[in-house]
Amino acid sequence: MEKLLSTKEVAQRLSVNEKMVYTLITEKGLPATKITGKWLFPAHLVEQWVESMTINYPTGTAEMPHKSGLLMIAGSDDILLDRALSLFMQLNAGYIVLFGAVGSLGGLKALRRGMCHMATSHLADENEKDYNFSFAASELDALPAVVNFCRREQGLIVAKGNPHGIRGCSDIAEKDLTVVNRPLGTSTRIIFDQQLQEAGIKPAHVKGYGNAVARHLDIGLEILTGRADVGPGIRPAAALLGLDFLPLRWERFDLLIPKDSFFDKSIQQFLAMLHEPAFHELAASLPGYELSLAGRMLFPGESR
Repeated sequence: MEKLLSTKEVAQRLSVNEKMVYTLITEKGLPATKITGKWLFPAHLVEQWVESMTINYPTGTAEMPHKSGLLMIAGSDDILLDRALSLFMQLNAGYIVLFGAVGSLGGLKALRRGMCHMATSHLADENEKDYNFSFAASELDALPAVVNFCRREQGLIVAKGNPHGIRGCSDIAEKDLTVVNRPLGTSTRIIFDQQLQEAGIKPAHVKGYGNAVARHLDIGLEILTGRADVGPGIRPAAALLGLDFLPLRWERFDLLIPKDSFFDKSIQQFLAMLHEPAFHELAASLPGYELSLAGRMLFPGESR
């Protein structure tokens, strides 16, 4: 088992008083458990939480390998993206694509540190009128090129037939339901936190809030097996597993690419694939995707 910290130890690590620690649990989602009757904090999750809250991330010393035929992508995971990576390698013999599912914020940090060629992100601005640009401006030294991959539908995944009669996040507390969550730094978790806040629900009062899984399909699997009642995710994950889906909103899912490598051959070939009929057929085979912007370069202030 990972080391568990006491409230006093966490306060010392964060250089705050113990009362502030309780505020961070309820208002900022500081990972904590109360199994023993008192608050305990998994040390590794506290470290991840601190990193997810970090802005102006320092530039790393890692250099992106520029090997012919290698394309490295990091960021938010997506089912259509998984299939598109396989399609890209089928269409481009000799190419290898590697993907790191580290969440939208993790993708931006990886891009800043030179650890990937492209990042995938769906971070909505506070007014939800644009995506990714304000976050890229705060994380990166220079704005990247932003190319849309798809639009997709976000919501809540529930069991087939919605046996608990869930209508929205407000029912989670009222019905004492167990949730399954996405990791810190993922935009899906940020959206879920916003929904809980709007419903007046504090994360510390939600059963299973700290149970975070890496992929949208993992959210569905937790619900399919009965280990959770509801979780934030995308419609395609629910559809593939025969689960029900409560829609919240459509969102933009973009590719962020450093401008100095935008015209690299592997990147241009990947972007060209977004216009291929085979890619559009992949999206059409899954509900919850829309490709009217796919492959198009976007600029700040453009409407969704």
